[in-house]
Amino acid sequence: MNSIQQNIEQITSQIESAQQKCGRPRESVQLLAVSKTKPVDAILEAAHAGQVAFGENYVQEGADKVAYFNEHHPELELEWHFIGPIQSNKSRHVAENFAWVHTVDRAKIAQRLNDQRPAGMPPLQVLMQVNTSGEASKSGLNENEIFALAELISSLPNLTLRGLMSIPANVSDYASQLSAFKQLAGLKDALAKRFPDEQLDTLSMGMSGDMEAAIEAGSTMVRIGTAIFGARDYSKS
Repeated sequence: MNSIQQNIEQITSQIESAQQKCGRPRESVQLLAVSKTKPVDAILEAAHAGQVAFGENYVQEGADKVAYFNEHHPELELEWHFIGPIQSNKSRHVAENFAWVHTVDRAKIAQRLNDQRPAGMPPLQVLMQVNTSGEASKSGLNENEIFALAELISSLPNLTLRGLMSIPANVSDYASQLSAFKQLAGLKDALAKRFPDEQLDTLSMGMSGDMEAAIEAGSTMVRIGTAIFGARDYSKS
C-alpha cells in the first residue's frame, strides 16, 4: 500500500503527463486534495509531502481542521477550499474559515458570505457551481442563471469571482467527459468576456476518473481525494 506522499507524487505525475499530452504548460493545473472525513494526521502527512491546498465538504469538520492547523501548524500556511453544499445557517463558518468556496449557486448565499466575511481577511475567492448535466439531484446554476449571479458577486466587496466549478454526470467514456468539460470551459470564457475586469482564471473540474479529460478541456484545478488518502470512512461524518 502506497504512502500518502507516494500517492501525491503519482497523481502529480499524471497531471504533468496530461498537461504535456494536450500541450499545456507545466503547473497550469493545481491539485486540490479532498480531505473530507480524513484525520488531521493524514492531512499533515500530505502537507509534509508538499501539498498546500485542501478541500472540505462538511462545514463544521472543515472549520475544526482549519482551527487545528492555524493553532498547531501555522507555519504550513495551508489553503482551505470549501467544496460542499452551503446551507444558509452554516454560511458564517464558511466565510470565517475558508480562503476559497467552489459551490456558490444562489444570490442569498453570495450575499451572506460577503456580509459575514470578517474584517481584515482578504476577499473570499468564489467559484460558481454549474449543473452542466441538468440532473435534478445535483446542485448548481443552469446556463441562464450564471450571468445574473456573476453580476451580484462582482459587486460585493468581500468576494472575488474567480470562475466556475462543476460535478458532471458520472460517465466512463472519454468523449462524453470531454464534451461536458468543454461546455463549462466555454461558459467560463463567455463569463470572462462579459466581466473583463474580474480575475476569471479558474475552472474547478475533474476528479480521479475524469481528470485527463478535464485537463484537456482547460481545468485549472482537479479535486482528488480517495486516490491520495484512500477510501473514506463516512461513519463519523
